[in-house]
Parts: sequence; C-alpha cells; structure tokens
Amino acid sequence: MIEDRPIEYPITNSEVAFEGRIWNVLRETFDYPTGSLTREFVAHTGAVAVVATDDNGNVLMISQYRHPVREVLWEVPAGLCDVAGEPRIETAKRELLEETGFIADTIEPLIEFFTTPGGNDEKISIFWARGLKFVGHDLDLEGEEIDMTVRWVPLNEAVQSILASKVKSPAAQVGLMALALKWGQNATETE
Repeated sequence: MIEDRPIEYPITNSEVAFEGRIWNVLRETFDYPTGSLTREFVAHTGAVAVVATDDNGNVLMISQYRHPVREVLWEVPAGLCDVAGEPRIETAKRELLEETGFIADTIEPLIEFFTTPGGNDEKISIFWARGLKFVGHDLDLEGEEIDMTVRWVPLNEAVQSILASKVKSPAAQVGLMALALKWGQNATETE
C-alpha cells in the first residue's frame, strides 16, 4: 500500500501576502534540497463533510449556490473548522444539524483528502453518519444557505451523476465514491 508522508523543510520566511475575511494567502520561503523556494498558498482552517445515509441506500444531499464557480452545486453537508479546539467529529455533527436539521446515532470517519495541495493547505475530513433523526433547525441561516435544498438521493444515482460530471463538488465526489466502494456496491452500473 502506498502512503503519503509528512515532511518539514525549514521555513526561512513567512508573511501574509493577502488577508481575507475567511482565510489568508501566505507567502513562504523554505529550504528545499535543490535550493530556496518561495510559494504562495491559501492558509485554510480545514473543513469537514458528512455523507449521511438512511437504511434504504439513500444519501442526504444539499444544493447550494457557489459564487466562485457561478453554479448551484449538489453537495454533502459540510463546513469550516472555524471553532477553536473543536474536534472534527463535533464539527461534522454541528454542520449536519445546521445545514439539514438532522442528528445521527452513529458518525465515524470515512476518508480525508487535500482539496488543492498545490494552492492551499485545506484538508477535508469526511464522516459517515447513520441512524438519522430529523430534529429541525433552530439556527438563523444566512447568505447562500438561506435557500439550500435538502434531498435524499439514491447512492447509485449520486454516483452516476458524479461519473457524468453532473456533480462537481469534490467533497461529494470523494465521499460518495468512498462510501460506494466501502459498501461494496457496483454503483457504476446503470439501473
């Protein structure tokens, strides 16, 4: 089995090249074996996503407008790790409730990935939630979250949509494909 490995090269300079409302762009110079290199990247808080399933093979999905790509995307519930010291699993529970009104009896790690390792340090931890119960929303949603659509989708349909490039959210793609493989379903066959 191949495995990514962490490595630290000495950083000789680090500065904020741009300070944003949610995240910053850093400019860092580091000593690489071939010489000194400078790279700029988005310093990201990290995020979580939740693949929530019912007993009938359906996954809970949301649609939300994403301004940078000018599209309404079908996604799995997700959110930033923006509460200091909060364990990622607790962030996942919070985001599932905030975005869908559901809580889960069981939630466990499914898969992790870096979204764009050449341009930012964002890591998304995806959790698998089961035994869902709707308890409703008691939070004030804002911005693009106000008109989100929440829908149960058969896993096979979601995977087919990914393979047809109709679902382009990376967290949805990675999480749903990982779940399909974990369940051992041949989700690539059409019904």
